[in-house]
Amino acid sequence: MILNTLQLIRSKLTSDRLKKTLAYYVAFIGLGLANSSLGPTLPSLAANTHSTLSQISILFIARSAGYLIGALSSGRLYDRLAGHKVMSLMVLGLAFALTLTPLVSQLTLLILILLVLGFTESLIDVGGNTLLIWVHRREVGPFMNGLHFFFGVGAFLGPIIIAQLVLASGNITWAYWTLALLIFPIALILLRLSSPASYDPNQAKANGPINYRLVSLMAAFFFLYVGAEVSFGGWIYTYATTLGIADKTSAAYLTSVFWGALTLGRLLSIPLAVRFTPKTMLWADLVGCILSVTLMLIWPASLWVIGLGAVGLGLSMASMFPTMFSLAERNLTVTGAITGWFFVGASLGGMTLPWITGQYIETIGAQVMLWMVMISSLLLMGVFAWIIRSTKEVVV
Repeated sequence: MILNTLQLIRSKLTSDRLKKTLAYYVAFIGLGLANSSLGPTLPSLAANTHSTLSQISILFIARSAGYLIGALSSGRLYDRLAGHKVMSLMVLGLAFALTLTPLVSQLTLLILILLVLGFTESLIDVGGNTLLIWVHRREVGPFMNGLHFFFGVGAFLGPIIIAQLVLASGNITWAYWTLALLIFPIALILLRLSSPASYDPNQAKANGPINYRLVSLMAAFFFLYVGAEVSFGGWIYTYATTLGIADKTSAAYLTSVFWGALTLGRLLSIPLAVRFTPKTMLWADLVGCILSVTLMLIWPASLWVIGLGAVGLGLSMASMFPTMFSLAERNLTVTGAITGWFFVGASLGGMTLPWITGQYIETIGAQVMLWMVMISSLLLMGVFAWIIRSTKEVVV
C-alpha cells in the first residue's frame, strides 16, 4: 500500500513542486529540532537562572506569546511578500535565538529570548503550511501529512542530540549550539527557490464569504490539540524524573519515544490520507488519545506503561494537525490570514495549558499533566463533533 501511494504521489509532482516540497520538509525538520529542545533542558535552564520549576514554566508562556504575535502578523506577510524570503529570515532568527538560550543567567532575559524563539517558529510554521497548500492545492492531503512527519523527525532527534551532547560536555550549551548549526543552512536552501503564488483574492471572493464560525471552531481545535501535545511533550521529562520512574537520560529518551511515535504515525498517515477521509482519521485519532491517557492514569508510576502510553498518544496525535488542515482546504479558501488564525489558536493552547500544568505540578503532583491531556482530549472530541455539524461537506 505504501509503495503504491508513493508512486501515486510521485506522479503528481513536477520538478519545481518537488524541490519546494522538499525544502519545506527540511525546514520542518529544523523546526522540530528547535521545538523539542525546551522540555529536556528545563531543569538546566532553571539552574542557570536560579529558578524553580513553577517559575521556569513561564518560558512556555513567553514562547507561545511570541508564537501568537507571529501568528497574528504572519498571514498578511505571506499574502503580500515573497514567502521564501520571509521563511529564510525567520530561520536565521531561530538559529540566533537558540545560540543565545544557554548563555543567559537571568530569567527575564531568557523570557525575551524565548519570545523571539516563538515568533520565528510561528512564521516558519505558518509559512510551511500555507506555502505547501499553495503548491499542491486540493491534492495537499498526503503532502501535508509528510510535512508534519518531518517535523516529527526533528522533534524525535532533538532530545537524543541534547542527551548525547549533555553527557559528553556536562552542560546544555553545546546542545543548543549544535541545533543552531544544523538549522542555519535551511535559510540558504529556501532562498535558492522561487516562492509559490498565493491564492488570487478575486478567486477567493468568487468562492463565497468566509465561514468565520468554522474558522473559529478549527482554531479552537488547534488550541486544544497543541495545548495537549506541548503539555505532554514538554512535561513528560519532568513527570518521569519527579516520580522517580526514570533518571535524566532515560527521561530524555522517554521524550524522544513520544516524538518518535508522533513521527512514525505521520509517516503511516501519508498513505492513509490518500485512502480515508479526514473525518474518519480524526475520529480514530481522538479515540486513540483517550485510550492512551487512560492507560497511563491507571498505572502512573510504571515506566513501561508510561512508555507504552507515550507511544499510543504519539501515534494517535500524529495526523490530527495536518488532517485538520486538509479538512480546512476542503471547506475554506485557505489564505495566509486564515492559516494565521489557526496558529493563533495553536499558540494560545501552547501558551496556557502547559503553563497551567506547571503551576500545579509542584503543589498537586506530576499526574496533573496526564489529567490536563485527558481533559483536552475529551474537549477535542466535542469540538470536532461541533465542526461536523457546522457544515455538510465535513462529513464527506
